[in-house]
Amino acid sequence: MQLKKRVSALALAVVLALSATACSGTGSSSTGSSAAESASSAASSAASSAATTEKTTIKVGTLKGPTGLGMLKMMQDADAKTTTNDYKFALDTAPTAAVAKLTSGEVDMAGLPTNLAASLYKKTNGKMQLLEINTLGVLSIVTNGETITSIKDLKGKKIVSSGKGSVPEYAFNYILKQNGLNPEKDVQVEYASEHAAAMTKLVSGQVKIAVLPEPFVTQTLAKCKTAKIALNMTDEWSKVVKDGSVLTMGCMVVRKDFAEKHKDAVNQFLADYKASSEYANQNAEATGKLAEKYLGMPAAVAAKAIPNCSLTFMDGDEMKAKVQPFFKIMYQENPQSIGGKLPDDGIYYQK
Repeated sequence: MQLKKRVSALALAVVLALSATACSGTGSSSTGSSAAESASSAASSAASSAATTEKTTIKVGTLKGPTGLGMLKMMQDADAKTTTNDYKFALDTAPTAAVAKLTSGEVDMAGLPTNLAASLYKKTNGKMQLLEINTLGVLSIVTNGETITSIKDLKGKKIVSSGKGSVPEYAFNYILKQNGLNPEKDVQVEYASEHAAAMTKLVSGQVKIAVLPEPFVTQTLAKCKTAKIALNMTDEWSKVVKDGSVLTMGCMVVRKDFAEKHKDAVNQFLADYKASSEYANQNAEATGKLAEKYLGMPAAVAAKAIPNCSLTFMDGDEMKAKVQPFFKIMYQENPQSIGGKLPDDGIYYQK
């Protein structure tokens, strides 16, 4: 709106300049023409300058994982200054760090596990909104020297995982319970602070079973020749859910005040993210190179992992239809996983 007002004002200035020239009886036609051209040129130059300087800055937090992979083309375009918005990216390895930056206002939006969107909505009294869903099921049970062919085979086993307090923990617990296992008594789960730490424990042989997300699954297989994927958690989820719920792992959360103040810029972000995610899915090798540059992942590993990362883009009504059943399951599993209450429709950002 500010840009439109400035350009309109400049256009008005041109009209006034032309009128002043036309009303001057003493000036020659060539002088009038020259003055008009100068005024027009000045207005055009100023409008162009305004268009260049009116970019909205959006501070974006992202995690070193699938959420980051889907944004890599945006990062490249932002570096090249070809985006409509001015994006500033902040990379984190753990959701807790991203949440802290979002709640403090250090970033305007952040990629988070989906359950944390509902939790933040409740804890901040509606000051956060779910912007879009970008990642579906990416979890696998990976073994190193252990044979696991079903969830029930996990009984009595020690398992390392990550993502405590977020989707990996609650989804895993739900699957265990639906298979007749008590997460607190029948298995011993150790939660690492980061995905990379869980991977290291498995690769080094400290544990034989791990619950890992992509791209860390692919990294594990590349580093450890004896490691293998035992179970795909998305498949296991689909076996036990009764309402067709989708395992929605990752999302973007935006500060509501920022979204209301910069709606056009936020809508442009959504368009840019969708294009970036589609680019990643269609250009795994090129995106792998970007992953090495921006996320510190080996290019070959990232390129191999991308097809397994379930990168997607859902916003608006589609997002709501997919995530509502998921929130209900999370609530049934542990009400505190989504803040103790099912979120109302105010959580969903609408264009």
